[in-house]
Amino acid sequence: MSKLKKIFIIIILLTVAPLLKGCMPHTVGSTEVGVKVNKFSILGKKGVEDNSFGPGTYFFFPIINDWYLFDTRIQNLEMTIDRESGDIRARDDLLFKTIDGNDISLDVIISYRIDFTKAPDILRDIAINNEQLKINIVRIIARSKPRDIFGELKTEDFYVSGKRAEKSQKALDKLNEMLNPYGVIVESVLTKDYRFNAAYQKAIEDKKVADQRAEKNKSETKATKEEYIRRLYDAEGEVNKMVAKVDGEFMQAKIGADAYYEKQKMLAQAIESEGIAEAKSIKKMNEALTSSGGITLVKLKIAEALKGKKIIVLPVTQGGLDIKSTDVNKLIDTMGVKSLSSER
Repeated sequence: MSKLKKIFIIIILLTVAPLLKGCMPHTVGSTEVGVKVNKFSILGKKGVEDNSFGPGTYFFFPIINDWYLFDTRIQNLEMTIDRESGDIRARDDLLFKTIDGNDISLDVIISYRIDFTKAPDILRDIAINNEQLKINIVRIIARSKPRDIFGELKTEDFYVSGKRAEKSQKALDKLNEMLNPYGVIVESVLTKDYRFNAAYQKAIEDKKVADQRAEKNKSETKATKEEYIRRLYDAEGEVNKMVAKVDGEFMQAKIGADAYYEKQKMLAQAIESEGIAEAKSIKKMNEALTSSGGITLVKLKIAEALKGKKIIVLPVTQGGLDIKSTDVNKLIDTMGVKSLSSER
């Protein structure tokens, strides 16, 4: 720095030094941001300073500086049909058409705040306070873009909260895209009430009533169907129970019959075996009786049977007695009578 310039600065300081006692304090609250404007500057840049002043107290000479404050709290832009509330005391809801051509009005609340770091830009290019910022920028864009976005919905889509929420998010993203360069950060876009024209509103209400009746009838039909199904299941259960009982009785009878059959089979086999054995015995006896010893045994048995009995034999031939043709002696001899007579 040249010697001449230093002298010039010293002269200036000496000139303004007595006035420095008049510096004014400027306090910035916890939810505020301060912006300083240099109206006159010897060493610095004239105009809005690029630095934002956070909470605290600052001293500036009032004649050569201006001071501005912005509120950084959440601000609400409420656009509703209610003339007693909202951002302005008049009808302020959004009027537009749905994509299928019906007129609709929608109440919207947009919450936003100032970007602390961009407060100097706001002062330099847009507004000197929050109210001016709302009127000049926020309100104009917030009333325009959401109309386009919510107008993408069909009329009946407004009854679906999920679809309204989807468009609210899209509106939030689009507003931030447009307002962030101006130092405004949008926190939320909320929808409240919505209204159609009277005739269409009546048609919608009638349809809702008809839909409710239809749903009621569907519910009653479903309940009746479920009751029939329950009864069918009960009947099937009863039938299955009866079938199981009959099957059990059948199996018991079958087991009993099988047991009886096996018993009779074994009995028949025993009888068969006994008969075979007896037949074999008779056969052996017949074989024994046909032998010479068997004949003698037969004769002996006959004699034993006739023992003690009086026998008169009268041969009969050609309708009368035939004494000639009967060999009585031989018969007696054969029957063993002869020997018995001798013993007597």
